[in-house]
Amino acid sequence: MKAAVITFPGSNCDLDMYHALVDEFEIETEILPATVTDLSAYDAIFIPGGFSYGDYLRTGAIARFAPVMAAIKAADQQGKIIVGICNGFQILTEAGLLPGALQTNTQPGFICDVTGLKVVNTTSKFTNAFTKSINQFPIAHGEGNYYVDAATLATMQANQQILFTYTDNPNGSIADIAGVTNTNGNVFGMMPHPERAVDALLGNVDGRAFFSSIIASLVNQQEAIKA
Repeated sequence: MKAAVITFPGSNCDLDMYHALVDEFEIETEILPATVTDLSAYDAIFIPGGFSYGDYLRTGAIARFAPVMAAIKAADQQGKIIVGICNGFQILTEAGLLPGALQTNTQPGFICDVTGLKVVNTTSKFTNAFTKSINQFPIAHGEGNYYVDAATLATMQANQQILFTYTDNPNGSIADIAGVTNTNGNVFGMMPHPERAVDALLGNVDGRAFFSSIIASLVNQQEAIKA
């Protein structure tokens, strides 16, 4: 497995993601700037948190026009795994790769805390290794209030695109939604930070199952291709 972590001007969680992938899971990983136009060499693409382009206009609104986004969309067409965490989630919604939008928290202000997440679907590429139904993930955002209209919500529920929900909704997200996929199940976004919950030294390893799920999915995919 070879992974790419995309860094935009203003990204600040790229090294956290790199640490999780390289130091914790020994995945070959490169940090790439948002100016790259070819991601064909990578099996999984991670868009980390931060404040891309200073969050001007609104979160993710400028990043969606970065040169790398065309390559990310091409990777989506190939069915590759694409993950957006926090600002990365906002970027993926702005780019139309995930449904919905992230709005200002119901109670305005930046939240830096740990929140409970319920695993709603354990059969996805991103959740198949979870053994606990409730997990604790760090959050750090001011615009994490996820919104979709009623029709889109019904479609997402029918397609099992909602993977995580909050146990104590911190930001006002509709239906307590914390993490979702696209229809094909290869693109995922969430506001909480699994990469900050992988090291026992920090007292929380609940995020390890997230990365283990992705690795297991890629291994199964590669074995299926060989067969």
